[in-house]
Amino acid sequence: MKNGFAKALAGFFLSPPLRGRDGERGSNLACRAGHTPLPGGLWPADLARKGGGGRSVPPLLAAFLLCLAPTSAFAHVGVGSTASFAAGVVHPLSGLDHIAVMVAVGLWAALKGNRALWVWPATFVGVMLVGGALGMAHVPLPFVEPGILASVVALGLLVALAVDLPVAAGAAIVGLFALFHGHAHGTEVAETVGGVEYMAGFALATASLHALGIGFALMMQRASLRPLIRVAGAVCLLVGVGLYAGVL
Repeated sequence: MKNGFAKALAGFFLSPPLRGRDGERGSNLACRAGHTPLPGGLWPADLARKGGGGRSVPPLLAAFLLCLAPTSAFAHVGVGSTASFAAGVVHPLSGLDHIAVMVAVGLWAALKGNRALWVWPATFVGVMLVGGALGMAHVPLPFVEPGILASVVALGLLVALAVDLPVAAGAAIVGLFALFHGHAHGTEVAETVGGVEYMAGFALATASLHALGIGFALMMQRASLRPLIRVAGAVCLLVGVGLYAGVL
C-alpha cells in the first residue's frame, strides 16, 4: 500500500511526457515507475492527467518520490546499490518497536550525559551491524522477537525512571538489545539486496534516530523541562506494552 501511494505521488507530480504505459518516451527512471499499474487498473501517468497534469518538478523531487518505493521503482538493472541503501534506510523506520528503542537509547544517553552520549549510541549501531551480518548469513539467534519486545519495555522504563547506570553497564544492556534488532533487520533482507549498501542504510537511519532522541533530550534540559524526557520514555514503555498486548 505504501509503494502504491508513493507511485501515485510520483505520477501526479511528473510532467505529461512521462505518459507511456508501454514505454513510449519513458526511458528515464521516473517513467519506469509508471510501468507498474496501481490498484484499480490506474497508472501513475493517468493520475497526472486526471489531476490536471502540466505541472513539472525538478529531477531531485522526482527522485525523492521514487525513493519512497524502492522495491519497485529501482527493481531494474544498474540501480541495485541504490535500492539496497534505500531499503536499509527505510527498514528501521517501518516498525514502532525499532523506532521506540532507537529513540529511547538517545534519550537515555542524554540523561546520563558525558561519555554515554556517544558510547551508548555507537555501541548500539556497532552491535546491530554484527547482528545484521549474522541474520543475513542465516545464523540462528534465539529469542529475537521476545528480545525486541523486551528492549522496548526495558529501555522505555530506564528512561522513564531516569535510571543512572555506569557507562559500561549501560553499553552492555544497549548492546544486547541491539544484537536482537540487528538480527531481525538482517534476516528480513531480500536475497536481491546488496548487503553492504543495506547495512550502511540502516546504520544511518539508526544513528539518525539516536540523534533525534539525544537532540530532544538536550533541548528539554536546556529549557528546564527535564521531566518531559521521562515522559517520552514512558511513551516508549507504553508502545512496548501495546505491542506485547497486540494493541499496536
